Formats: sequence, C-alpha cells, structure tokens
Amino acid sequence: MHYLLTYDLVDDYLERRGQYRDAHLALAWAAADRGELLLAGALESPVDAAALLFEGDSSAAAEAFAKADPYVVNGLVKSWRVRPWKTVVGKTASTPVR
Repeated sequence: MHYLLTYDLVDDYLERRGQYRDAHLALAWAAADRGELLLAGALESPVDAAALLFEGDSSAAAEAFAKADPYVVNGLVKSWRVRPWKTVVGKTASTPVR
C-alpha cells in the first residue's frame, strides 16, 4: 500500500532550511535505501508544501519519518499528515486497475 505524507511549510521555509537540510536528506535517503520512501520533494510556485510517497504494510514508516524529520522537529513544518493512497495506475500501483 502507498502512504502520502504531506507537509504544510512555514512561510520562511526556504530561508531556514539550510542548517537542517543535510540531516533531512540523510533521513530521507536512508528511508529510500530501506525501500520505504519512493519519492519526495517540495511543491513549487510557491514552495509552501511538500509530499513524500511511502510504501509499506502500514503508515508506521511515514509517521516515524515525520516525527524524526529535522524539518518537523525544528519548526519548518506547520503541520503534517499521513493518508493511505490507493494507487491504481502505473508500474508500481498498489492496486492496479485496467
């Protein structure tokens, strides 16, 4: 199953993220290397949100990631949530429908 972790970012996110970015990316790449995190990044124009796509049997990995993320811990994220995402189209869809 896929799980979508979404972040609502603070207004000055771009100005503040520098000191936490290496730690955030290390956490993200570790999750990707474990096969939990498939894709992640900030939305642009404006940069006010981010989306991270997780895969697993439960939302636990996505929730643990958010709770440990330096961006969340240091107040760059106003709020976050994890939602199950029933993907139906694409090579890696969790529930392919043709």
